[in-house]
Amino acid sequence: AQPVDGTDAAATSATGGEQIVTPWDVEGADGQGVDYDKLIKEFGCSKITAEMVERIERVTGMKAHPFLRRGMFFAHREMDLILDAYEKGEKFYLYTGRGPSSESLHLGHLIPFHFTAWLQKAFKVPLVIQLTDDEKFLWKDMALEECERLGRENAKDIIACGFDPKRTFIFSDVNYMCTPMYKNMMKIAKCVTLNQVRGIFGFTGESNIGQVGFPPTQAAPSFPDCFPHMFGENKKSLRCLIPCAIDQDPYFRMTRDVAPRIGGYKPALIESRFFPALKGESGKMSASDATSAIYVTDTAKEIKNKVNKYAFSGGQLTVEDHRRIGGNLDVDISWKWLNFFLDDDEELAKIGEEYSSGRMLSGEIKAKLIETLVPIVEHHQAIRNSVDDAQIDAFMSTQPRVFASLFGDMGDIAGALDEATLANAKPGVAIGAPAADDDGVKRAQRTQAQTGENGEPMSKSQQKKLLKEAQIAEKKAKQAEEKAKKKAEAEEAN
Repeated sequence: AQPVDGTDAAATSATGGEQIVTPWDVEGADGQGVDYDKLIKEFGCSKITAEMVERIERVTGMKAHPFLRRGMFFAHREMDLILDAYEKGEKFYLYTGRGPSSESLHLGHLIPFHFTAWLQKAFKVPLVIQLTDDEKFLWKDMALEECERLGRENAKDIIACGFDPKRTFIFSDVNYMCTPMYKNMMKIAKCVTLNQVRGIFGFTGESNIGQVGFPPTQAAPSFPDCFPHMFGENKKSLRCLIPCAIDQDPYFRMTRDVAPRIGGYKPALIESRFFPALKGESGKMSASDATSAIYVTDTAKEIKNKVNKYAFSGGQLTVEDHRRIGGNLDVDISWKWLNFFLDDDEELAKIGEEYSSGRMLSGEIKAKLIETLVPIVEHHQAIRNSVDDAQIDAFMSTQPRVFASLFGDMGDIAGALDEATLANAKPGVAIGAPAADDDGVKRAQRTQAQTGENGEPMSKSQQKKLLKEAQIAEKKAKQAEEKAKKKAEAEEAN
């Protein structure tokens, strides 16, 4: 299969009995942790440098999130272009998602949402969150209606992560599927061959046709015209930044390859490491194995029992050996989880020094993790319990937004809009959004500007002549419109 915007993920991950990283399976080589430097090379993305983290802090005026400054979000695709555009005053939006396959989320599921909430606050931009209930129906032994129900349940956990309701749209694929999104899906699907999709995602003859046809559904929200009530109908009105785990990279390499061919920007990505399972770092935490995960519904007692019983320890077999050799930070799960959830950098560094030197025992670092996790989970539970159906419906509403209010410090400016803007608002389309690009006409004009009547490339002088003629025609049309307007006003006055 031909690689799409980078090395073929399925092929490179599965060869030679090495690590496997796909949207559905993650496994380190020989039971070891995932080699992220190797993934960067195989996937063709770029490493997030200290300089980029400093630049993000500079342009946002906020201290980088712990996930960013500690390397949990470690790779990107064209994040530098997003920052370039942002510094020039150009707008962008965020896109992330969740596949609803369980009643409640585990802590690993919260990682991209907590980071996305920080990005939204730091850059003051809108966000769309996709609930892929259709995907779970296609891959799991579940009724479609159950997938829909779980989507709404999971939406409560997502809302509890602190997203701005005025700037956030949560949607279920099954319920939202509208004409603009479907059009984008069809355009994407036509650009990707069966051989390509097999190579990217590892589909086989046993894959159902719904699975083979699903990737455009996850790709489409990368283009703003999928959401006319948020962003209008112009495919190039906004750039898109996608925070996600590195295993979702294959979807968006395909999307980036297709984007210029359907008239959109390539989505940028900022990608995270996997949140390790309690039992060890050979893969990612699994919702199907309760002993590998801590759920956001777990009680303080359950959290304590799970950490003490299942958290893989880097400590030595005896206290004497531990005091002499110290704890192994490379494999200790309590230490790795503290890197995700303990905010204080100085305290974290001190714990690392104490544990690795042997002065802190395995039981003590587990106790510190429990002390850190319990308030976080209890806070989440309190907010989640307050989320009702009305709040979910508000986040999922397709009522047209005021485009300018989604960005920066504009807030809700609906009351400040002039009557003409409101009067000319198109039903179902964001008020004040950039005008739609007439795909058919403008594409034909672009094509004509590049090729002559016989289909051969035009010279630069021919293209300049054609452009000048178009400008003259546009000027004449405007003059005629103004003349007709003046005539009508004169007749009305008489």
